[in-house]
This record gives sequence, structure tokens and C-alpha cells, in this order.
Amino acid sequence: MSRVRSKKNLGQHFLKDRSIAERIACTLTGSGYDSVLEIGPGMGMLTGFLMARGFNDFRVIEIDNESVHYLKENYPGLKEIIRGDFLSMDVDSYFPGKVAVIGNFPYNISSQILFKVLKHKERITEVCGMLQKEVAERICAPPGTKTYGIISVLLQAYYSAEYLFTVSEHVFSPPPKVKSGVIRLRRNQVTELGCDETLFTRVVKAGFNQRRKTLRNSVKSAFKLQREDYEDFGLRPEQLSVAQFVKLTNWVEKNRILSE
Repeated sequence: MSRVRSKKNLGQHFLKDRSIAERIACTLTGSGYDSVLEIGPGMGMLTGFLMARGFNDFRVIEIDNESVHYLKENYPGLKEIIRGDFLSMDVDSYFPGKVAVIGNFPYNISSQILFKVLKHKERITEVCGMLQKEVAERICAPPGTKTYGIISVLLQAYYSAEYLFTVSEHVFSPPPKVKSGVIRLRRNQVTELGCDETLFTRVVKAGFNQRRKTLRNSVKSAFKLQREDYEDFGLRPEQLSVAQFVKLTNWVEKNRILSE
């Protein structure tokens, strides 16, 4: 069975519906990468369906010793069971080529997993996974919606994001208090944003940290500026596309006072 950990309840929730596991395994497109890594396979319900797809290089990473032992006993055909934590994994040393990541991601660290993916965006070309439904919706939300936020902009700058389907809480034992959502991220063609990427992240976070205010107020509170006449300052952050945030970042870089 596959484990999911909820933000509200850090106990284990076991996926008991094999048809859902098979459906998640089938979300991988199989194109644009040489290897597949499953994060947190637990007792291997998803693992078996992934192995059946016949990927040339399929591996899993698992932090729990009991689960590692179970996988060794029950899935002897696995190429490699990496004992460790994906968040501290040196992805480049394990995968010299392109890699896809998949898993039933623990609710309490799903955002951290995706920010780790961003750090390896040139290596990780596809991500398929199950997360807490509200997080999945936030990741895939378009500009102009209430759920569009920091993680939406930062991931959509480099990946196309699709919300694939919702998973009921009743297919887990015990059932969590929230529904789950399955998403797919595919690396887009962007190699450079056209702005300072570190500053881009700061600008996006500054905007959404005060999302009820206009950008004029939120950007002014985060940066000392020489000017305050930016054309989109009357908008709220959720109204800006990735391209507009790139444009704003370049304006901030040109007009901020560096002694801040």
C-alpha cells in the first residue's frame, strides 16, 4: 500500500484502491526522460503498476526502513531501492540524464518536494503525483483566480501544469480529512526567464505576501524604490501572468535602491 501523510494528521493513510494506483501510474507520458523515480513507495501499490509499464530505468527512494525491507522482499525486480529522503537527495549524481518523478506525496512536505524539483528543473522534466487537493489546485490555477499564488507562478514559469483528477478520501484507510488531487507537470521550453531568477522569486513572494493589497503597496513594502509609476502597480498579484511578473522583476531591478 502507498502512504500519504496529511498536514493536519501526520498519521499514515494507506491507499487501498488498486484502480486509483494504476490510474496514477498511467499519468506518466513516458517521453522526454531516460529514468523514472518514485518518491515514498511505502508498501509498493503504485510501484507494481510502474514496474509493469517497463521503464528502462525505474528506481524508488524510501526513508522508512520497514518499507525498504518489504520492497526488497516483494519487488525483487526493482533496479534500485534508494534508502533516504528525496529532499536531501543529490539528484544529479543518481541521474545523469533526464528524469521523471512520481509518487503519492506526503501532504506535509509536498510543497518542499516541488521546490526541490524546481532546483533541478533542467534534470527533472516531468512530475506526476497525488497531493492534498487544495495544493494541487493551487499549483495548476491560472492567473485571475483566488487559488493562484506563489507556487502557481514559480512552477508555471518552467512547467505546464495539469490537474488530472480528484481522489476521494474514502479510498484510504483510515480516510484523511481532505480529498486529494493528481497533477502532471511537464517541463516547458523556457531555459531563461529573461530576468534575475532570485529576484523574480522575491518579487513573486512579496506580491502574494500581501495579496489583498495592490502591487504598489506590496512591492513598496519589500523594496526601496526610486520610482512608483509602474504600469501594473494598480493590480493585485493574482492578476499577473508569469510574463508580467518577469516584466515587473526587471522594472524592480532597474528602479530599486540597492542600499535596502
